[in-house]
Amino acid sequence: MNRLLTLLLALIAFPAAHAEYPDRPIRIIVPFTPGGSTDILARMIGQKLIEAWNQNVVVENRPGANGVVGAEVTARANADGHTLLMVAIGHAINPMLYFKLP
Repeated sequence: MNRLLTLLLALIAFPAAHAEYPDRPIRIIVPFTPGGSTDILARMIGQKLIEAWNQNVVVENRPGANGVVGAEVTARANADGHTLLMVAIGHAINPMLYFKLP
């Protein structure tokens, strides 16, 4: 009886566990000011994602501290794959510049 109940619950939960991705708008965090090359590239990628996924993409600029502010916002977001971070190559040097990163 327990096995039958477990199987029944699994069959009910299966469709909900495999929802289409993305099921809500995607957020791309750009840790630099608007109008820069990283921002322009993120907006171009966002437009392609809109076309590919038929879902809204929001590009959000969070400048400050050589990208640390935007990276912190992204790190604190829900780990559901709906928040992305667009950084430049200079972001890799932050651990050598700052003793304590959030």
